[in-house]
Amino acid sequence: MAESNGKQPGVGDEYRNSGLDYGLIQPFKDRLVEVGKKTRNFPNRRDVYVVGDNPVLEYQGNKPHSWKTMLEGLGNKDWIAQWMYQFSGICRSFFDPIAIDQALMGVNDILAVGALPVGYHDEVVAKTSDWFNDQKRAEDYARGVFEVCQLCGMALVGGESPAYRFLLGATPPVSDTPSLSCAVFGIIAPASRRINEKNLRPGDIIIGATSSGWHSNGATYIIEEALKLPDGFNAKLPDGRTLGEHALTPTRSYVALMDAWLEAELEIHAFQPITGGGVAKIAFDKRPFTYRIKDWPKKIPPIFTYMREQFGLSVMGSLTTFNNGIGAVGFFPRSAVQKAMDVGIKAGYEMYELGVVEEGERQTIFGPENDLVLPPPGD
Repeated sequence: MAESNGKQPGVGDEYRNSGLDYGLIQPFKDRLVEVGKKTRNFPNRRDVYVVGDNPVLEYQGNKPHSWKTMLEGLGNKDWIAQWMYQFSGICRSFFDPIAIDQALMGVNDILAVGALPVGYHDEVVAKTSDWFNDQKRAEDYARGVFEVCQLCGMALVGGESPAYRFLLGATPPVSDTPSLSCAVFGIIAPASRRINEKNLRPGDIIIGATSSGWHSNGATYIIEEALKLPDGFNAKLPDGRTLGEHALTPTRSYVALMDAWLEAELEIHAFQPITGGGVAKIAFDKRPFTYRIKDWPKKIPPIFTYMREQFGLSVMGSLTTFNNGIGAVGFFPRSAVQKAMDVGIKAGYEMYELGVVEEGERQTIFGPENDLVLPPPGD
């Protein structure tokens, strides 16, 4: 019989001995619960209220309405934040902009049907419980969650933060970084404001709102190329900021743009954030339409120029991977274009009339690059 040391096993000892300690995770969870309490009133502007201690979203307006939910993952961008935290020498974790990116992956997508965000669930899945025990990183992340909820008008109503030791593992030299995803709940009120992409038609004008940077799609390419540089993400761009700082510029929210367009009762035929597939994503609809781009911003975020000059990123590769300075596009009948542009500018966005939808093969023809033909995303 095995000898006993006379001590009773503590609660959770088996988990701690195997590398999982809920005691290290719980403060992180508690911090996010406090954030959630501070965001409860944010969706009230849309007549949505958080009800009860186990939060439920309740519409208390008097308009016929419908709901839209979206599940999205961030991808590899937070690997860059962890690299900068470990190796940049800058005294910050960069997980506040990462929390913003995490949410906007779902938020910007629900705008495509005219839904405005009212509720938010975050998920942070780490390899070990130790990841949650970094107080600076936890505070930065919590601050980012609060900021994005305030910006978008939504309440943090739940979340999940497990440690999956046998499933996750960051690629060196990063020691540990989580998988981030989210669920966003949006409302369309009145329901007649729903955007139906089937209204998209030849003759529609394509207008775009500028991006803040590369946003969050294409991280794998950026990481692979940055690690070939002598200084990695500490490489300096002409403006003096590092590649890592540029790479971690948070995604732009287009909630205020959509909100303003809906309030102006514009005839919106379609809306599309420029995410995976880059500029080629403009051809998101499956029907045989050609999207002819005639104009594009001359001044684009510096990271795109850097990737072409230093990484050797081709024009085609750039246009089929990254947004290249336009983060979202709207499709309008010609009669609504000027008002849509004016409303967007008043809402704080830099707007461009980009081109037109034509009958023809499903593709994007990018005029500013000698009519380069971009195949539709997925082809």
